[in-house]
Amino acid sequence: MSERPPISPRSPRAALEPEQLPPPPKRSDHARNPLVIIGNAIITILLIVMLGAGGIYVYGKQKIEAAGPLTEDKVVNIPQRAGLGDIAEILQREGVIENNRWVFIGSVLALKARADLKPGEYAFQKNASLRDVIGTIVEGKVVQHAVTIPEGLTSEQIVARLSENNIFTGGLREIPREGTLLPETYKFPRGTQREQVITRMQQAQKRVLSEVWERRNPEIPVKTPEQLVTLASLIEKETSKPDERTRVASVFVNRLQKKMKLQSDPTIIYGLVGGKGTLGRPIKRSEITQPSPYNTYVIEGLPPGPISNPGRASLEAAANPARTRDLYFVADGTGGHAFSDSYDQHLKNVAKLRAQERQIQNDTVEPAEESQPAAAPAATAPDANASAAPPAAAPKGGKNGAQKKRSRNAPANAAAPAATPGATDQD
Repeated sequence: MSERPPISPRSPRAALEPEQLPPPPKRSDHARNPLVIIGNAIITILLIVMLGAGGIYVYGKQKIEAAGPLTEDKVVNIPQRAGLGDIAEILQREGVIENNRWVFIGSVLALKARADLKPGEYAFQKNASLRDVIGTIVEGKVVQHAVTIPEGLTSEQIVARLSENNIFTGGLREIPREGTLLPETYKFPRGTQREQVITRMQQAQKRVLSEVWERRNPEIPVKTPEQLVTLASLIEKETSKPDERTRVASVFVNRLQKKMKLQSDPTIIYGLVGGKGTLGRPIKRSEITQPSPYNTYVIEGLPPGPISNPGRASLEAAANPARTRDLYFVADGTGGHAFSDSYDQHLKNVAKLRAQERQIQNDTVEPAEESQPAAAPAATAPDANASAAPPAAAPKGGKNGAQKKRSRNAPANAAAPAATPGATDQD
């Protein structure tokens, strides 16, 4: 048996006193090393930073992906040379982002997109998130404005339209050559230079003309693409009905082949006013035979150049006209034309049109009141230069609603005044 240590008696006072604990063990020399202390501090700081960064990431991701304040789609313009703070202020003012613009700035910096923000006009969708807003600006998805240039305008008229459109900037050095612009619907961002618009229209015209020229009927009496454009410009001004273009083209082609004058009213107008395009009044009788490089009642064959900028459809009609024997056409009173291959039939079509005009005139004349005697007409001498146009109530037709009365005249050796309706203005 092991021996127990003897029990030493304690006094009552000593028994009441707490026993002394042993001193704590001394720290090892390794624990007291400064490098260890610094390492432990760094680890602690890194843990705190990682936890903070994780929290910020989660919060930021939620803010970037959260739906924005926009209640409806909105277009906002970000001007040139706008900085990050300026962009944030504009978006905040327009209600695209929340009032705290610093969230936007922080999101841009977090996405490393500051250098990629582009100026322009942007369309932001309803409830667009910060990610969507920043992505739209970074990708440069600017608003594209549709600009329609109608067929049959002169280059001067097209330039005037571009000058009046406030989505374009800059001026134009000169008016492009007639027939070198392709009428079409284009899309441009706000701020596009007008010179760039003209360049694009010219490039489009060259591309389309090349395609049409390659597919032309080799039998047409047109030797160059430029002459094709000239012929197409006459077709464009003579009719606005798509189903008539190839037939109008056939009349011109048949006349060219037979060495007949084309006798197209729009060429008279172009010879008088040039690129302005419209005369503003009916053609006078004296102007029908007035010499002009473009007046096809005087010159042989095609004019020296286009009288407008024709569209693709008229170019294709000129390149591949219908196969007919037609040599004449005149307005039919319904917006279209009556075609004929003989002069006699043409005169009948003219007479039919005149009868329609008289009927319309009679229908629009109001009867005089019985209580008031009719006033005697003033005696006036006829004016040799007075317009031969029908009254205002006459049926309209042709391009842009212009009155189309003569269109295809009698052959050159026929008596023009007796054979044709009155000359009228064309657009």
